[in-house]
Amino acid sequence: MRELALHLLDIAENSVAAQATTIEISVDEDRQADRLKLAVVDDGRGMNEQLVARVIDPFVTSRTTRKVGLGIPLLKEAAEICDGYLRITSAVGKGTRLEAEFRRSHIDRMPLGDLPSTMLTLVVAFPAIHWLFRYRVDEAEFVFDDEPIKHELGDIPMSEPSILTFIRETLEQGVAGVQTEVSERIA
Repeated sequence: MRELALHLLDIAENSVAAQATTIEISVDEDRQADRLKLAVVDDGRGMNEQLVARVIDPFVTSRTTRKVGLGIPLLKEAAEICDGYLRITSAVGKGTRLEAEFRRSHIDRMPLGDLPSTMLTLVVAFPAIHWLFRYRVDEAEFVFDDEPIKHELGDIPMSEPSILTFIRETLEQGVAGVQTEVSERIA
């Protein structure tokens, strides 16, 4: 994978497969500390200690469509190359937290990628999941929660073109707003 947003997509799909009902994705950039932290937290079925210890192995996967799972091992390697780490904590019946941290300015750190499109894909592909997305750079923050939108829509599907446009614009403007706020503070 060439972008961190695609890793987030892959991990979130693992959370969906683990029967999560709520999935929170967060991206935190701390420019002063030169750190970039990604986290995916779910309330799925969780994993026991043995599986958590083995999940970084590319030949361990819970998926039935293929016999290898490269997403987490590749993300771990990418984080470690960039002076960071990957940490997984999980409890059976309670859920899982995956956190990866990078030195933000590291020359080998892959780009964030298209976070709004990644979130839009997840919200539309898995409408039964409660999605929370937080993007933060220093003190500037954008939070997206799909529950108020679903409540307002009632029976109208999230895949309606006007709803898709609204969600895409909300996500794009939120992420861009954080980046603009940070740029204005620098100037």
